[in-house]
Amino acid sequence: MEHENPSPTGVVLMNLGGPRTLREVGPFLHSLFSDREIIRLPAQSALGPLIARLRTPRLEKVYAGIGGGSPLYDWTVRQGEGLVKRLDVLSPQTAPHRFYLAFRYTEPSSAQALRRMAADGVRRVVAFPQYPQYSCSTTGSSLHELWASARRLRLDTAFRWSVVDRWSTHPAYVQAMAAKVREGLAEFPESERDDVVVLFSAHSLPQRVINRGDPYLQEVAGTVRDVMRELGDRQEHVLCFQADVGPVTWQGPNTESVIRSLGKQGRRNILIVGIIFTTDHLDTLSEIDVEFAEAAEEAGVARFRRAPAPNDDPLFLDAMAQVVADHLAAGIPCGPQFGLRCAGCADPTCREILNPVGPGPAALGPTGPDPAGNGRASAPGAAP
Repeated sequence: MEHENPSPTGVVLMNLGGPRTLREVGPFLHSLFSDREIIRLPAQSALGPLIARLRTPRLEKVYAGIGGGSPLYDWTVRQGEGLVKRLDVLSPQTAPHRFYLAFRYTEPSSAQALRRMAADGVRRVVAFPQYPQYSCSTTGSSLHELWASARRLRLDTAFRWSVVDRWSTHPAYVQAMAAKVREGLAEFPESERDDVVVLFSAHSLPQRVINRGDPYLQEVAGTVRDVMRELGDRQEHVLCFQADVGPVTWQGPNTESVIRSLGKQGRRNILIVGIIFTTDHLDTLSEIDVEFAEAAEEAGVARFRRAPAPNDDPLFLDAMAQVVADHLAAGIPCGPQFGLRCAGCADPTCREILNPVGPGPAALGPTGPDPAGNGRASAPGAAP
């Protein structure tokens, strides 16, 4: 039986973005260090741009070393193409599906995605952040920007929204990540595989954010737990954190420190898995492949390998499509955890969903119109 959808279903793939050319490095860093949802600094309006200017020359050299820019855009486009092709099969009742990119600090921006959806006649939209593990600094920040852009463009009632707010333990995602670990382990001689220590490395967050109650740490740990169960709990493993920059205290243990410590302990085989990363970008191609590899060599580690990033691996694209298909079939605006704000949250608009497709799960309470009358609806459990 054929299903006819009066308009395409939009899927917005959200990410921080990355400079595609060396000329974009400076503006990218300026936006990053000026964003208080990612990094909060004293006198941020002055200190943020200063840090960005100081770091730009070094980062330009780093990006030059990986081809002159981040491949994140190209990989995300390939993922989007594979995603919607699979969704048309998995969810014919919501077909056709079209994907749109909305990056936080580079183009295409949220505003560009919104304009394109309006031009394409899209009405039903799924916001699909490419952060499987929820954090206010990533998913939360991207959603805030998306809703703000919709209001600025007076498109706040143009679309009916729902949000895949987290997918860190979805079985299809876990299976895809476990397959990547297996690929990495296959790089070691079979006789050595039982001695391989698997380092699950995630992007760090400021400790202040974790202490506020951000769920990121437990979400990452949940992914690691489920991936290890999928692998039969046969490998020694460590959860560690990378990419800590700026004059603030970050969540540890630091990945490079763990590598050096393992070397001192006489461990000779290390497999590193970028457990939160959906594509290759600077953190994998430079920090892991270059900086951490050098640290491992200096520490006496004989074999240091990285599990491949998901990128456009068919199994990972299958997982992405299954996540969205399951979400569409559920018919709800968000997952059951989305309405629960952090214990230390001071943002009354946190966890909102603009013009949601319907009420949330009963346990979270219904959504309702914005008292200010601006067409907004609050996420279940969130303050208006």
